[in-house]
Amino acid sequence: MCESYTVTSVSTTPYDDQKPGTSGLRKPTQVFLTKTNYTENFIQSIMTVIKPSEDCVLVVGGDGRYFMKEAVRVIVKVAAANGVRRLIIGQNGLLSTPAVSCIIRKYSATGGIILTASHNPGGPNADFGIKYNISNGGPAPSKVTDAIYEVSKQLNTYDICKDLEIDISTIGHQSFCIGENKRKVDIDVISSVADYLTLMKDIFDFPALKNYIHDKKLKLRFDALHGVIGPYAKSVLCDELGCSQDSLAHCVPKEDFGGSHPDPNLTYARDLVQEMEKGVHDFGAAFDGDGDRNMLIGKNGFYVSPCDSLAIIANNYEAIPYFRKNGLKGVARSMPTSGALDRVAAKLQKSMYETPTGWKFFGNLMDAGQLSLCGEESFGTGSDHIREKDGLWAALAWLSILMHANADVEQVVKQHWREFGRNCFTRYDYEQVDVVAANNVMSGLKAYVENQSLLNTEHTSQSHTFVIKTFDDFEYTDPIDQSVAKNQGVRIIFGDGSRVIFRLSGTGSSGATIRMYIDSYISSDAENLEASAEEALKPLVEVALRLSKIPQFTGREAPTVIT
Repeated sequence: MCESYTVTSVSTTPYDDQKPGTSGLRKPTQVFLTKTNYTENFIQSIMTVIKPSEDCVLVVGGDGRYFMKEAVRVIVKVAAANGVRRLIIGQNGLLSTPAVSCIIRKYSATGGIILTASHNPGGPNADFGIKYNISNGGPAPSKVTDAIYEVSKQLNTYDICKDLEIDISTIGHQSFCIGENKRKVDIDVISSVADYLTLMKDIFDFPALKNYIHDKKLKLRFDALHGVIGPYAKSVLCDELGCSQDSLAHCVPKEDFGGSHPDPNLTYARDLVQEMEKGVHDFGAAFDGDGDRNMLIGKNGFYVSPCDSLAIIANNYEAIPYFRKNGLKGVARSMPTSGALDRVAAKLQKSMYETPTGWKFFGNLMDAGQLSLCGEESFGTGSDHIREKDGLWAALAWLSILMHANADVEQVVKQHWREFGRNCFTRYDYEQVDVVAANNVMSGLKAYVENQSLLNTEHTSQSHTFVIKTFDDFEYTDPIDQSVAKNQGVRIIFGDGSRVIFRLSGTGSSGATIRMYIDSYISSDAENLEASAEEALKPLVEVALRLSKIPQFTGREAPTVIT
C-alpha cells in the first residue's frame, strides 16, 4: 500500500512578469521568496502547457544554488497533483544542465525542469531561475515558452499536494497514491553523476586518456567555481582518469557559489588564470554554475578563445571517438561568434549554420541529423550527444585533441592560426544598465539599419580605416521548420570582413545587459598573427563605441566584463 495524498486547488493571483527569457525564467531570488505563490504559479503554468498524461516523466535538478531545494519540494507537490506519472530527481536536487539533457534522452522523459540561473550569482540577494526542457533534452522553443507565459498571465488557481514530502538526500525509489482515484506517482532519486559519466565514457576513450595523462605526467586543474560540476569533475578526473585531488579547485557546490560569480571567464575565474600563469599546470578548465559553459587555459596562462576552441574541435574532430564513429554531419555557431568556424567548415566541406544566440536554435538541426558540433562565443560548446552545451565534454574533447596531436594547448592553437588565420575576438558586457538607456542604445543602432545612411561610409581610428558594407538586424529562418526569429542583434560588417555586433542579453535577472562583440580577421601570413588581441582590436572597439554611443547613453566609461 502506498501513502495517499489529496489534491488541493488553491486560488492565486497571476503575475505579468513570468516571461521566460533565452534560458528560462530568471529573477532575483527575493522575488521567489517574497511574492506569494510565485514559484507555484510558474510550475503550474508549465504543467498546464505540457498537459501531463498518464505516462508523463519529468527530470528535476539544479545547480545547488540558494532556494533550489525548496523549489524541488514545490515541483514535486504541483507535478504530482497535475498528473505527472514519474519524477526523476538528482540526489540532493543536484543535476548539471548537461546531465538533465542526458537523462531526459536516456529515459525518454517528457521533459525536465532545471533550477538554475546558470552563470549568474547565487544566494538570497542574488539570482534564481527555472527552465523547462522538452523531450529532446533541449531548451523549450519559443512556442512553448510563449504558451507558458500566456498561461501565467491568466492563472487563477494551481493544484498541489500540500502534504507530500519526499527525501531527496537518499538514492532510491518512492511511490505515492494521489487523489480520490489513488493515481500512482513514482519518484526516483538518482545519482547526480552516474548516467552522465556513462555517456562520457561512451564518447571518449577514458583508458587512453588515463594512460596519456600518466605517461606525460600532465598536471590538470579543473575549477568548478563552487557550482554543480564539482562532483562530476571529481568523478571524471580523480576516479576515472587517476588525477590527484589537487587537480580540483572549488569543487564543493555551495548555495552562494562561495560568494563568487560562477561565470567562467577571465574576470570571474581569475583564480584559475593566476594558477595557470605559474606554469605548474598543463591544462586548466573552469565551469559555470550549472556546468554547461567552459573556459580553457593552457600552461603559463595561455587563453583559448571560445571561438577558437569551437573551430579547433571541428578541425580535429577525428581525435574524438564519438565523431570517428558517427561522422561530422555539420557545424554551427551563434551569429555573434567569430567566423573562425566558417573557414574550418569550408576546408572540411561540411554544412555551416549561423543561428541566433540561444541553444534551442541548434536543437532542430541536430534532431534533423544536420548538425554534430556547435558553439557560442559565450563559453558554450557542445555536440549532438545531448541538446545542451556541455562544459565538461568540451574539456574532455580538448584532452583528446592534445593526446592526438601530442602537443600542448599553445602549440595546437598557434598551429591552427598558421593554417586558417586568426579571428581576434572580444566581447564587452555592460551589465545592469538602466533599461531605458539600453533601449536608447539599440534604438539608435536600429535607426541606422532602417535608413541605411551609413553604408559605404569610412570610419578611422588609430590609422585604421573601416568601410561599412552591411548594417542590419540579424534575422534567422530555421531551415527545418521555417520558423522566423527577428531582431536578433544589430550587425555592422566592414569591407575587410571585420564585424561589430550589438544585442541585449536575455540572461540577466534585473536591469539590462548590453553585449558588444568585436571580430577582426588576421590572415595566416600576417606579421602580427600572434600579437595581443587587445591591441589588434583597439581601433575597431573605438569605432564601435563611437557608432553606438554606449558611453553617452549609459554613462558607463567601461564595460562590467571584457572577455
